[in-house]
Amino acid sequence: MAELLSQSREASARIRVENIIHTDITVELMEILELYTELLLARAGLLDVRDKNVKDGTVSSSDDATGLEEAAASIIYAAPRLARDVRELVIVRNMLIDRFGKDFAVRANDNVDNCVPARVVDKLKVDPPSERLVQAYLEEIARTYGVDWPPHREEVEELGREVDDEEDDDGVGGGSKEAPILADGAVAPSTPAKPNKIDIGSLQNATPPAGLGAKSPVSVAPPGARTDNPSPKVKLPGGGVVGKNDSKPKSTSAASATAKGKGAAGGGGAVGGKVPTVDDLAKRFAALK
Repeated sequence: MAELLSQSREASARIRVENIIHTDITVELMEILELYTELLLARAGLLDVRDKNVKDGTVSSSDDATGLEEAAASIIYAAPRLARDVRELVIVRNMLIDRFGKDFAVRANDNVDNCVPARVVDKLKVDPPSERLVQAYLEEIARTYGVDWPPHREEVEELGREVDDEEDDDGVGGGSKEAPILADGAVAPSTPAKPNKIDIGSLQNATPPAGLGAKSPVSVAPPGARTDNPSPKVKLPGGGVVGKNDSKPKSTSAASATAKGKGAAGGGGAVGGKVPTVDDLAKRFAALK
């Protein structure tokens, strides 16, 4: 079913999904009948007491209700309609007819006075499923197997409403926009087939206006001071540190380079503010080794 929907074979999918719906309804009906048979089995002793009272003449068969009439009527009504699926139901039906009598069996088979529950009668109908149920099954199958069906329904409907609003506005203002004419003389459709997509790459490469200032979208807020840590700092992944009174993160590498430069100036190395010579660079390289 998912492959049919992915191949846009919707007509074939709608026909085949009816078989799935019929199978699900049959399984639900069998579960109901299973509960009824378990109830009859659990209360079989009541039927024995009822038959004994009827034979003794204490009560009539119509006055002695055991609470099993609904279960018996459901099985008598459903057995002929499910003879191919569950053959044992016919045997149980004959046993119930012997217990409850032929008059009760005729009433149950014809569903006189709605003696059979409506949920059993509805599930035994041979009518085709409704269009709403078919649509719900197809959407659930598509969602379960990750098929885009129906494709962009909400987007297309929203786009159609927007186009209708724009056309109404143009008509009120007195202006009219003519549809473009193609090379073969046909008029191009005014409504696009697909909604316009936003180019994410262009948004990422865009720069903010000059008036707003170039500000970093990421900001690091230092934690508040505590008794066990009066001067909290945040270590950045690149090696920078942000303190409570710092407006910008300071890089540890830049701070160490500044300290080295001051130490070199005080220790007779390169003079601060001047470009180091080749000998100075060779000494620093030897020190690093």
